[in-house]
Amino acid sequence: MPEGYCVKCKAKKEIVNAVEETMKNGRKAIKGKCPTCGTVMFKILGGKTMPPAAGPAPAALAPAKPPPAK
Repeated sequence: MPEGYCVKCKAKKEIVNAVEETMKNGRKAIKGKCPTCGTVMFKILGGKTMPPAAGPAPAALAPAKPPPAK
């Protein structure tokens, strides 16, 4: 079980009924309840979920250089 900080009890406790969520900014978090007082606990986890990286742009799409002036 994940451990988090309860702001009401002012102590570190195990998070009960923990559910992993993804926030709007793409970061993962765990949300659950404090076993003592029942307050909602929220722990932000490290790392952002990134979409698969695309390869480098092909040379055909790169802007063409104009021919040198004579």
